[in-house]
Amino acid sequence: MRAYLAIPAGGQGLRMGGGVPKQFRDWNGKPLLRATAEAFFTRGMPALAGLAFAVPEDRVDEVRAWHFPVPVFVVVGGATRQASVAAALAALPDEPEAAVLIHDGVRPFPPVDPIHAALDALETWDGTVLAEPCTDTLKRVDARLRIVATEPREQFYRAQTPQVARLQTWREAFAAAAREAFTGTDDVALLERLGLKVKVIPSTSSNLKVTTPEDWARL
Repeated sequence: MRAYLAIPAGGQGLRMGGGVPKQFRDWNGKPLLRATAEAFFTRGMPALAGLAFAVPEDRVDEVRAWHFPVPVFVVVGGATRQASVAAALAALPDEPEAAVLIHDGVRPFPPVDPIHAALDALETWDGTVLAEPCTDTLKRVDARLRIVATEPREQFYRAQTPQVARLQTWREAFAAAAREAFTGTDDVALLERLGLKVKVIPSTSSNLKVTTPEDWARL
């Protein structure tokens, strides 16, 4: 199965502060976004057929100058993450059955084995999502923050990326969401609302997302 990587990175990273979007902050001598993408070309990772970035307009030339061992498609991101993902998907070659991994540009430690498992599962599932099993006790509360229930944590996972489906499946799901003005909190939510089968692939806490200065300090 041919596979592509799509990275939406059009945001401004306001929660990080410092004036530079977090995905372009220096991390060990290179922008974090570039380091994240390069992690997919390290030993053991599935072979990729291409890579699509959706970035701020003033960063397009910079990203186009980066070198990767596969074709790279760089487009201007949208006003939202969902719009940026749609733009990246539209930039990919028209290969409906190809798998597309959608990954946060600020998750620089993608785990090898779960990614292979996520791709393999597309033989029988419409989509897959890496996720970390919840280990905390979960309390459901009302508007006054009064606890109304303790939920069984075994049934809850924290969604991560990559989130994976075939290109045609992604494009149809994003087109349907745009027509109906639906915004999901992650990509597979767009598959779920169409009744498609999405499988959770257990992952680890090392696949962290850098969102706040505290996250950056953990790197």
